[in-house]
Amino acid sequence: MGAPVTPDRTTIRKVVTWSVAAAAVLAFVGIIAFWPTGEAPSLGFPQDDYFDATVTKISVDECQSLEIVSAVDCSIATFELTSGPDAGATGQFVVAADDLDLPSVAEGDAVIVLDVPTSPEPYRYVFVDFQRTSSLWVLAILFVVVVVAFGRWHGVRALLGLAAGGLILIAFVVPSLLRDNPAVWVALAGTVAIAVLALYLAHGFDFSTTVALAGTLVALLVTTLLALVASSFANLTGLGDEDAQVLRITADALDLRGLLVAGIVVGALGVIDDVTVTQVSTVAALRRADPTMGPWALYSEAVRVGRDHIASTVNTLVLAYAGAALPLVLLFAQGSAPVARILTGEVVAVEIIRMLVGSIGLVLSVPITTALAAATLEPSDVGHHDHGGHVHGAPASHVTVPADSSKPESGETTPPGGNGPKAATPPDADDAAWEEFSGDDRDFWDG
Repeated sequence: MGAPVTPDRTTIRKVVTWSVAAAAVLAFVGIIAFWPTGEAPSLGFPQDDYFDATVTKISVDECQSLEIVSAVDCSIATFELTSGPDAGATGQFVVAADDLDLPSVAEGDAVIVLDVPTSPEPYRYVFVDFQRTSSLWVLAILFVVVVVAFGRWHGVRALLGLAAGGLILIAFVVPSLLRDNPAVWVALAGTVAIAVLALYLAHGFDFSTTVALAGTLVALLVTTLLALVASSFANLTGLGDEDAQVLRITADALDLRGLLVAGIVVGALGVIDDVTVTQVSTVAALRRADPTMGPWALYSEAVRVGRDHIASTVNTLVLAYAGAALPLVLLFAQGSAPVARILTGEVVAVEIIRMLVGSIGLVLSVPITTALAAATLEPSDVGHHDHGGHVHGAPASHVTVPADSSKPESGETTPPGGNGPKAATPPDADDAAWEEFSGDDRDFWDG
């Protein structure tokens, strides 16, 4: 049996549980309050005006440039519509040689065209983008296969959590932001709801998951406050992105600075919950290995793992943001502006602030979550669902050996000297590492 639960620990556990429950309730109340209603702003083209097509022929001819008053070489793409009421009909779109915004197309390319019936015939159809549905489906199926093959039921549950998070983003966060609802509050409601569903679906409905969720929510709150302060202190307007400028026209009441903060918060969630889950899992493994360890010893050992994890994760985070901003830096570096001016310009400064704020929240999540786990987890929490903590449904600590046994039974060990009580060794202890955090899949699904 584990050490008795002290009143202080019981109080902390209750505070953590009720705090997480309150945050979850507030998040879902926020979703109801800010649920998108009414028509969203648009650029003026109905969705029905976009059609799929396949390029059947490419020819080169002269056409009138839109930039200068002269004839230039143009690529004239003949295509066949593959969707819409005129499927099977043919048409053409023109790509001028001096139009750097459009990529080159080739015969057989699957494209998307915009039909503008009021334009002159040569310009009625406009190239919009390439079709990517097939390639995305192939990668998505490959992703699901790999996750399920390696993660088994844990992988299935993780995919369910991912689907729930994607549904909240698509059905609530994005439409709500487009309807000019408060961006920061929408982001907080959405990210908290995503965290609750994703963590509990992926890792099970137990107190260990609650601790990881509590650490995630605290780190998200810190990240949100830092993002608000940093964006105000750095005088970020949110207009550095061309897409944001378009939104400013189509949704003039949209708070672009709030939208910037919302993006930072949503982007930070995926990295923070990875770290918090790892830290709770580490504390759980230490508690399982030595149920007599005190909170300070647990914290000290688990934080060592957290430091290693943070070192690699922050490096990954910085490189990811640097890679995203690299084309912008290269573009500005072609001019004569000093490097300092390039880095402090809003387009690049946004990425730097996003990187630094996200990294600070990520680092702080380690001691916060580790301290919560070390102060609250009991042996019964970390061993309740584990294969390694049960033998035929009973906890390993409850397995007894007959007093007159002269030979150790399967799974038992005898201390040196041949005397003393015999301890039961779980027959599948090696498998426990795979189920370390969320426990037995069968226990989870069977209730």
